[in-house]
Amino acid sequence: MVVASSNALKRSKKTKAVGVPSIDLSLHSRCELSELIVEASQEYGIFKVVNHGVGTRVISDLEKHGLDFFATPPPDKLLLGPANPFGYGFKNIGSNGDMGNLEYLLLHATNSSTHPLTLRHAASEYVGAVKGLACELLELMAEGLWVSDKSTFSNLIRDSQSDSLLRLNYYPPLNNNNNNNNNNNNGIPSSGEHIGFGEHSDPQILTILRSNDVAGLQIRMPHGLWLPVQPDPSAFYVMVGDALQVLTNGRLRSVKHRAMANRSGSKGRMSIMYFGAPPLNAIISPLKEMVSSMTPSLYMPFTWGEYKRAMRTSRLSDCRLNLFKRPSH
Repeated sequence: MVVASSNALKRSKKTKAVGVPSIDLSLHSRCELSELIVEASQEYGIFKVVNHGVGTRVISDLEKHGLDFFATPPPDKLLLGPANPFGYGFKNIGSNGDMGNLEYLLLHATNSSTHPLTLRHAASEYVGAVKGLACELLELMAEGLWVSDKSTFSNLIRDSQSDSLLRLNYYPPLNNNNNNNNNNNNGIPSSGEHIGFGEHSDPQILTILRSNDVAGLQIRMPHGLWLPVQPDPSAFYVMVGDALQVLTNGRLRSVKHRAMANRSGSKGRMSIMYFGAPPLNAIISPLKEMVSSMTPSLYMPFTWGEYKRAMRTSRLSDCRLNLFKRPSH
């Protein structure tokens, strides 16, 4: 397990790429894994998993079909847009003015009718494999938190009405002369650095992220410094979402993250995210095991559909959970 040095992080606003916790799923007992996963989720809200059991062919097939799609002429891609919410989009992130240097495909994870024909089979196979990994990790989290029913979290994304999503982001190499993207209202730093996808936390339960070998992902540490995350195409990065933060009454915390624009030169950055989400009518509130006289409930109950509606009226960097905090907190 690799842990960032707090002293190193305090030295400068520009942090070093010192890493996030890395967990080898093949080397530990189930009890040890659950403890490591909960520890990483509490401290960072993100961890890396290696030897995860998802086949390399499944991953490479979707990456290849995704890259082939983004390489097609713009008029062909635009036939699948604008994303509302599903389909092809570029630069615009949501409907509230957030912008980024990227192209993307947003697909419903279980409804293949939202998938382009050229990658329908690859996307379906990928979702099946990564969903299985997500469920296993959520059950390990439940065990590590001593939740009585270890399938409490995983059942939400196993549900046939799950609102889980698959997203492919493509960050084309930036021309160094493109410098018209500084806007602090969009979470873009004033230093002149370009943003591919602005600061945000993922609203769902859990995110499983895989990217190629081009760097760009950064996470925000609790003290406000940004930590670059080294790409590892053989691994997945797992991020706690807002819904899981609520279900655990803040024990596990969603992680603020962003993607820097791609300055690699000539190679595009490709990231694939599986967002494990509950059904729209699922009630999200702290589990009874997470609440006591010493740790009162921090959040009011809400449905996943209500949270999604709140997202549509907020900016990317807004802390949407504040809308559902109990008044005393």
